[in-house]
Amino acid sequence: MGLIIVIVVLGVGIGIATLYIVRNQIAPKKVSRIEQLLKQNKAPAAVRLGKQLLTKDQRNPELHYLLGRAYQQDNKPELALMEYKMVNQIGVFDGTIPESRFRRQLAELFQRFNQPDEALKEYLLLLQKDPNTADHYYQVGRLFESRNKGAKAVGYYRKAIELQPGHGLAYLQLGLLLYRAKKFSEAQQYLEKALRYEPEHYEAYYYIGRMQKENKDYAAALQSFEWSAKSSEYKVKSLIERGASYMEMNNLERAIPELERAIGQIKDPTAPDALWAHYFLATCYERMRKIERAIEQWEQVYQQKPGFQDVAEKLSQYQELRQDDLVKDFLTASQAQFREMCRTATEAMGFTIQSMTDERDGLSAIAVESKTNWRNTKAMPNLFRFVRVAEMIDEATVRQTYEEMRNQNMNRAKIIATTGFSRMAMDYAESRPVELYDKDHLQKILTGAS
Repeated sequence: MGLIIVIVVLGVGIGIATLYIVRNQIAPKKVSRIEQLLKQNKAPAAVRLGKQLLTKDQRNPELHYLLGRAYQQDNKPELALMEYKMVNQIGVFDGTIPESRFRRQLAELFQRFNQPDEALKEYLLLLQKDPNTADHYYQVGRLFESRNKGAKAVGYYRKAIELQPGHGLAYLQLGLLLYRAKKFSEAQQYLEKALRYEPEHYEAYYYIGRMQKENKDYAAALQSFEWSAKSSEYKVKSLIERGASYMEMNNLERAIPELERAIGQIKDPTAPDALWAHYFLATCYERMRKIERAIEQWEQVYQQKPGFQDVAEKLSQYQELRQDDLVKDFLTASQAQFREMCRTATEAMGFTIQSMTDERDGLSAIAVESKTNWRNTKAMPNLFRFVRVAEMIDEATVRQTYEEMRNQNMNRAKIIATTGFSRMAMDYAESRPVELYDKDHLQKILTGAS
């Protein structure tokens, strides 16, 4: 009897051992089969096999890792993240899982699903395990920057560049960060290096253009914005900046088409880009004395954002002018017509013009009284300045006119404007030989002249 028991026990033991040996011989083959399926791009089959094997071995980190890879290949990143989290939870890295590759994939998935803190933990672990990979430093810099820790990010970007001098993205992000910190000279250097290594960084062209425009290097800025306009993300912004650059160059004929192209590309009329495009276009039309068209653009802005810049004020000022045809014509006339209207107005005030000089917002003229009270008395010249703008005339304009009058040895100056004068402007003129004629006075002069 004892012998039978011994034989039975021995048989069971041999059976268990045999099963263990067979299982351990077969299991690796099945795991390697998952690898083969992934290499053959047969992700669904790899998923099926991985799930089947996991029912028998739930705590196998290699199976979870391979199943995660299969889900990624099958375009199911949320399921892949679940499997990778399980690998991390088990925490066994005995050489069957390439840990650096795994942590990089896990970090990328955390970023994709908006979990930056978890992603940062993984990249910091990667820096410990693989301190000579530039891109790990770059990614840490990006994550610190996203948490508004730009000072920390700078160090990681610089380290990425030190390890890999051709890391274009590190140059780009460092340049943009320095731009936002208003360190423009250094920012431009890094952005230009980014383009040296990766010429299709259109964002770099855009911000280089912004700095060139700020430095009044408009020709260079226009070229940079032409490049950045190749990007769908920066096209509208670049066209607006090109229009603004031409405006600064006073080349309104070329500014207008750029701004109109920008407006044609805009899908959201409430977006800041839309408001600025319409506003700049209105400014172009205003300078060209096409007031009706300027008003159309201001009204577009006002409908979306009544408090934008000085749009409400502009519309209010020009609305009054629209009600008076004489002042409206004075404001919107071509420069040749405007010169004739100024001549007529000057004569209606009892003066004869000797010379006229065109100015950006009007013209200045030297005129003498047509008749004097004393025989043989030499008529003294007066400086006339006609200003056609929508905004209030400030003290600086009055002061400049007075200084010009003195420089030319004249005894009086007159400023005739299509608007009113600020309190400081009136106070300045009160104690000086400068006469101010506001819109109401202008209307009377033009009525008398007509």
